[in-house]
Amino acid sequence: MTLQQKIKEELKDAMRAKDIVRLNVIRGLLSAFTNELVAKKRKPNEILADGDAIPVINRAVKQHKDAIEQFEKGGRKDLADNEKDELIHLEKYLPAQMSEDELKPLIEAKIRELGVQDKAGVGKLLGVLMKDLKGKADGALVKKIIDGIIS
Repeated sequence: MTLQQKIKEELKDAMRAKDIVRLNVIRGLLSAFTNELVAKKRKPNEILADGDAIPVINRAVKQHKDAIEQFEKGGRKDLADNEKDELIHLEKYLPAQMSEDELKPLIEAKIRELGVQDKAGVGKLLGVLMKDLKGKADGALVKKIIDGIIS
């Protein structure tokens, strides 16, 4: 069962449970999946492969994190709390994220492999790392670790 099919099944459970927050998150994801299919010039009723679904969920997570930050800056704690509730449900669909302790040795090895010694090569390094990690790590965390190593 693909991730999209699993989420469709959970839609029914959320409706039965009358869980409004989870229901909104699932509906938003299913809509984003349909938009992704259409953008890839495929039929909207097709099933998205997990490899294509994970980036869609990552985008939704990033949008929610950005919204939380903006709402907190604007003093709208009520809206930020709502976004945080939705973010919790979204993150359940992502693969387990790697911790800083797990990432640091991988990043150090890639730095040695690519021969990056200064800030000029950070962009290339970051691109290669994010391609290798494919959604298993938060880009902001990876960037923070790189900046800590190369300074």
